[in-house]
Amino acid sequence: MKEKAKAFAEKAHQGQMRKNSDAPYITHPIRVAERLERAGCTEELICAGYLHDVVEDTVYEIEDIQSLFGTRVAELVAAHTEDKSKSWQERKQHTIDTVTFAEKEVKYLIVADKLDNLLGLEKDLEEQGSIVWKKFNAGVDKQEWYNRSIAKNMYIGLDKSKAPTFFKEFEDVIQRVFD
Repeated sequence: MKEKAKAFAEKAHQGQMRKNSDAPYITHPIRVAERLERAGCTEELICAGYLHDVVEDTVYEIEDIQSLFGTRVAELVAAHTEDKSKSWQERKQHTIDTVTFAEKEVKYLIVADKLDNLLGLEKDLEEQGSIVWKKFNAGVDKQEWYNRSIAKNMYIGLDKSKAPTFFKEFEDVIQRVFD
């Protein structure tokens, strides 16, 4: 099922590029899924890693994910899909609220995604400088608020000692990017 999810995500994101880069967009979901796999997550969660942006950023809908990959994968993807009709602030607050109260697999998906985004941002800042911030819907202050809020709330309901190692990596990258 993982290869099917990867292939579907590749097709869905075909032609899309990463922000601030000429890298194909699919490199991001692949890294998210690989991080989840290295952490020993379930096959359903790894599939959700590949598919996490499909509904948000392509023509496909959650029903497509459910019919092809089952209810559990669709639930995971849906839990982390932003409603693009809402403002940036509303969307990000929803993600913060989700990571605060969600089951651990949804937390894992969100943090793996945010970590990969932040690692990409860190690289872009090193290569391009602060001009990178102009390409975002919200500037450095709001980005810092958002990422620090995810980190502050990601452990709620989890035994910190049993959280995947990439949670700590996320905290470390926040320090490097925003301090």
